Amino acid sequence: MATAQRTTLYAVLTAALVAGTSLTIGYFLGNPTLSPTVVPPEEDDRGDLVEEVSDGDLSAITPAFLEPCKMVLVVRNDLKMTDGKVAAQCGHATVACYKALERKNPNLLRHWERTGQAKIALRGSSEDQLLELEAIAKSLNLCARVIRDAEVTGGAQGTVTVLGIGPAPVTLVNGVTGKLRLL
Repeated sequence: MATAQRTTLYAVLTAALVAGTSLTIGYFLGNPTLSPTVVPPEEDDRGDLVEEVSDGDLSAITPAFLEPCKMVLVVRNDLKMTDGKVAAQCGHATVACYKALERKNPNLLRHWERTGQAKIALRGSSEDQLLELEAIAKSLNLCARVIRDAEVTGGAQGTVTVLGIGPAPVTLVNGVTGKLRLL
């Protein structure tokens, strides 16, 4: 019986050691403040233009632990873009917002990644509405990026197609876009 108890004890100790080591390694690999973040230089979004309007303090947004965050993509419904065009323009807006926060608030970006990377597409009615929402978002220190079509796949050059807002805490983003309908 003593041998069986020793074997059980060794098995429990080994399992505890493996679990502790795994948690420690996971903590250090997953903590952005402990691992260096490589930020690539700013680039154009594959031909589409990102309008550079001065940001608020993008580093001011700090979500609470496990607070849900999301990114919202406001798509102009009046342009009657094809599904493929909408997908491409939303992709450009997502990348533009990601790049901006990677430089200015990587902790918020990592929090969004850990909490599910929610992205919501909403209907916008006009260019004026998107520009107004951009101004409101920026006044709240939210990341907001307007995408202008570069006329690569149709449409007039410089046409505002999509506004990306966030990622940021859901309550803040809803304060800007909460009345818009789903795409």
